[in-house]
Amino acid sequence: MATDLSVDLGGLVLRNPVMPASGTFAEGLAATIDIDRLGAFVTKTITAEKRSGNPVPRVAEVQGGMLNAIGIPSKGVDHFLDDVLPFYRERSAPLVVSISAPTAEGFARLAARFSAVPGVAAIEANISCPNIEEDGRAFAMHAGSTARVVAALRAAASLPLWVKLTPNTGEIAAVARAAQAEGADALVVANTILGMSIDIHTRRPTLGNVMGGMSGPAVKPIVLRMVYQCHRAVSIPIIGCGGVSNADDAIEYMLAGASAVQVGTATFVQPGAMIEVIDGLARYGARHGLEDLRGLVGAVEDTGFVPFEAMA
Repeated sequence: MATDLSVDLGGLVLRNPVMPASGTFAEGLAATIDIDRLGAFVTKTITAEKRSGNPVPRVAEVQGGMLNAIGIPSKGVDHFLDDVLPFYRERSAPLVVSISAPTAEGFARLAARFSAVPGVAAIEANISCPNIEEDGRAFAMHAGSTARVVAALRAAASLPLWVKLTPNTGEIAAVARAAQAEGADALVVANTILGMSIDIHTRRPTLGNVMGGMSGPAVKPIVLRMVYQCHRAVSIPIIGCGGVSNADDAIEYMLAGASAVQVGTATFVQPGAMIEVIDGLARYGARHGLEDLRGLVGAVEDTGFVPFEAMA
């Protein structure tokens, strides 16, 4: 019996729960893997204005993962619509557009514009970025600022709205609840964890921006804990993102409460990683006689202990 891998993420139905993390996928990957097998496409984060990004070096390998300080370089909305979108319109998987802005009003303008674009199926709002309304802190660091930006997004967006949270907060459950209360259809948990590394020979940071976001296998236990907390705090779907390298990682995220996963760093190591995750999920389902994967979501058999901050 073949397992049904499909998943409903806030009104957007995917054929399977595997997709790229924003910034780790581009059209060129079609020359290496069958990208039409993916559950969805997620674009690199798009901003209204053109951005050059951070100074080089922008990427550094570290034990258990990588650091990046790309800085959201962007060629702007018009470039995306004219030069990138036509490629995805020829594909069968739905397209999720990742957006970022320094103000809630800027987010709303982008959400409204993309909601009117044929071929865009959902919006992923990257509220993990610094913003000028909170003294440079990410919107998603606090529940109040999260509520304000999601409310603006929801008022402007007619498409399913996914909200991408930051792990660099001690209020992850409260932030998740605020996003749901203001109309988020799904949560992406989470972006990269702030870190740094130093070259001991030059005594200089390995990144031109000094600090950057850590991703890869080493962050999975941290983000897995956050998915678990968020699942206990909200009722909307959660997309786990952080250190997914194989089907076992994806299943672990589902047991913690995720309905789907995003794969990022693993694709840099093995371009076919997402396909391997999809195939591994199908094998797991067949081995365990599962009609679908929905019964896995949040099915971890814990002790009933409520972690610190209790889902505060």
